[in-house]
Amino acid sequence: MTAARTVEAVIFDWGGTLTPWHTVDFDAEALALALAVRGAREDEHPVNAARLLEAARTVWRWSREEQRSATIADIFEVAALEHDPDGLGGYYDFWLPHTDTDPEARPLLEALRADGLKVGVLSNTIWPRTWHTGFFERDGVAHLIDADVYTSEIPWTKPSGEAFRAAMEAVGLSDPAHCVYVGDRLYDDVWGAQRAGMRAIHIPHSVIPPEQMGRTEGTPDGVARSLGEVRDLIASWA
Repeated sequence: MTAARTVEAVIFDWGGTLTPWHTVDFDAEALALALAVRGAREDEHPVNAARLLEAARTVWRWSREEQRSATIADIFEVAALEHDPDGLGGYYDFWLPHTDTDPEARPLLEALRADGLKVGVLSNTIWPRTWHTGFFERDGVAHLIDADVYTSEIPWTKPSGEAFRAAMEAVGLSDPAHCVYVGDRLYDDVWGAQRAGMRAIHIPHSVIPPEQMGRTEGTPDGVARSLGEVRDLIASWA
């Protein structure tokens, strides 16, 4: 199979796209994060967790409404709590079961590279790069990714065109018309990619909470019901 010649790179979202969608208990997440509050007693964890939960909502509103990036440290700062980065083990362990790479990802990435396409990742995340690359290395796909951009390292988040341009440049391209973005969110991923000049493939297998919906939605150039359908869809554009 020969991929569409006009497509030179395929860039993927991470959570809900390269990893299967999971519904997460955000109260439990905040409690795990509270374990990293410096000097906190055990009986203070629930109160700190409530503050961190509200701070996390604020930080993610920055992303949706302002396309402004953040890190884990920003959540603690908004909550006015000091944290110990070495105390994030419980938070990391909480998320670990939700980080498995989709079994269809590796054969897809191998096929795209065999077609001569660059493979990239652009993820809205507050986590450090080392966590994400560690998941890819654990699951045997890190070597199949030419470049990865995490918004915790840049000023913008999707759907900002600057975030998409950063990912495009990371894979060595300068023309968004030669890029396809694959994601599970119609606002962040589809609308954002198309505004940046890319084509967008929607993978609609995530249950996006209402509070995480964007202010608008894009109409995808293509819909893939699973990662396994992405290659054929791109090839059909030849």
